[in-house]
Amino acid sequence: MRLLLTFASAFLLLGAAGCCTTMKPPAVVLPHLNPTNRWAKELLSFEARDAANPPPRNPIVFTGSSSFRLWTNVTTDFPGLGIVNTGFGGSQLSDVREHFERLILKYQPRQVLIYCGGNDLNAKKSVTEVVGDLKAVVERIHRELPKTQVTYVSIALNPARWSQRGQILQANAEIKKFMAEDRRRAYVDITAVMLGADGEPKPDIFVADKLHMNRKGYELWIPVIRPALRPK
Repeated sequence: MRLLLTFASAFLLLGAAGCCTTMKPPAVVLPHLNPTNRWAKELLSFEARDAANPPPRNPIVFTGSSSFRLWTNVTTDFPGLGIVNTGFGGSQLSDVREHFERLILKYQPRQVLIYCGGNDLNAKKSVTEVVGDLKAVVERIHRELPKTQVTYVSIALNPARWSQRGQILQANAEIKKFMAEDRRRAYVDITAVMLGADGEPKPDIFVADKLHMNRKGYELWIPVIRPALRPK
């Protein structure tokens, strides 16, 4: 009887230990990347970066287009949060969909911030197409990473695309509504801090192309985005 109890006790202890052990998430198999893909160079640069400097576990991923890509000091602007930046210039939400595994899934993030959509509208896509592509990305995150928070940063108004402001504001309004439908989603509006008293984009926060921001522009974004970031 004592021997049986010993075996039983050992079995229970091992079982309890197994239940409490944090298992490392399985590695994500990346799909084949055609070297002729227009984004191949940038996507492969992420892999080289990760090999040289392994990313933190369960990070916050910033992904999307050039306003994130050019935020080169985002990790120091939000210290201690484990930021991984997979922004790539000129990208559209359809590109984020296509390269989901490389940009998001492989990192198993606790939160994903998306800044994308402006290039889509500039490429003559409709607001419906933009919102549809975002929904596809967000719904896949919910499906494959159900505990991950998804935060969308509104499409910025800028001098270079001021003529598109009607579509931009419409897209932002529809996206804000969609993001409010699930507690795992959030919407961050950076529009107000980028506009002057005249209601137009502040001229001193952009570089020469009047599309991308200088450091002063990012400093306006920091206090707006910081409260939305999920701590470790």
